[in-house]
Amino acid sequence: MKVASVLIPLPVPEAFDYEVPEGFDVVRGDQVAVPLGPRLIRGIVSEARETTGTNRRLKVIDHVLDDPRLPERTVDFVEWAARWTLSAPGEMASAALKGLRAPRPRPERRVRRVGDRLPARPTAARTAVLEALGPRSMPGPDLARAAQVSSGVVKGLLDEGVLETIEIEAVAAFDAPDPDHAPATLNPDQAAAATEVAEAVATRAFTPMLLDGVTGSGKTEAYLEAAARALKADPTAQILILLPEIALTQAVIERITTRFGAAPAEWHSGVAPPRRRQVWEAVQAGRCNIVVGARSALFLPYVNLRLIVVDEEHDGSFKQEEGLVYHGRDLAVARARIESATVVLASATPSLETLWNAHQGRYRWLKLGARHGAAVLPDIS
Repeated sequence: MKVASVLIPLPVPEAFDYEVPEGFDVVRGDQVAVPLGPRLIRGIVSEARETTGTNRRLKVIDHVLDDPRLPERTVDFVEWAARWTLSAPGEMASAALKGLRAPRPRPERRVRRVGDRLPARPTAARTAVLEALGPRSMPGPDLARAAQVSSGVVKGLLDEGVLETIEIEAVAAFDAPDPDHAPATLNPDQAAAATEVAEAVATRAFTPMLLDGVTGSGKTEAYLEAAARALKADPTAQILILLPEIALTQAVIERITTRFGAAPAEWHSGVAPPRRRQVWEAVQAGRCNIVVGARSALFLPYVNLRLIVVDEEHDGSFKQEEGLVYHGRDLAVARARIESATVVLASATPSLETLWNAHQGRYRWLKLGARHGAAVLPDIS
């Protein structure tokens, strides 16, 4: 008999065992529908094993969901984070599925011609609609505006079968970042830091680093240059940049867009649920290279996470103190360890914990001593 341990996204203390039906093939990370009381609930397979028997009667997995499989390292991270924070593993599993529970974006409704059909009464208004449409498809309201007619004219052609309505599935497009798009001019300290980070990423080994520099010393330019080199070496690399406040997101996104010629994906509570689902699926499919987000972005299903940056790592906002309690900085280090990735903790005023780890040699300590470019400190009087 085959048994699967399933993480239920509820505050339950452990994974539940279920019998795997004959003919089912489930592996770690699969999403399954399992009975819990009188209802079916989504779960994540934590382990699947053969057993000769059990002293209890197990419920049976109902079916395997067609949703994407979670990468094995994501499941490793979920289970480790639950143990580290003394949380129920189901609560951590819930965080990993948050984006997938959001509704899909609504399909776009458009109209197009049906073959070469002509209207029974080819009035001037109807002719204008067909000329404006041509061989394309367009949203109905846009077509009416382009033809300078009322929406009733378009509806009449739809009712007559000259036009038809189609639905286009909304698929998120995440442009690939260009590492050579607009490189910054770095000073010697920045260049040395970027090189050390990039070389660490290339080793594909867990490497924690403190990027310590005064305000205006160019920490962002340094880690973006390291990210560019990582992407140049491996175009499938995924990079996560964690920020403590949503308010900081737009400024960082603009800098990334300027540097790489493509906008990164956003992940925080201000992103609409359908868009979060698109980001979740794109990350899992490897179609998204750079993610900028809040601490919850740590739970996304990365398939090739090579670099994590925790910007302003000293900020208390990285602590989540309601519901699922954890420190984003600490879990970022853990996620990097599990992924065999590099993690950069950047700050002008590093936290005591990070400074201690750097002093003890556990973290590499990169220092930026000079202010970047023409940056100067403000006058205070």
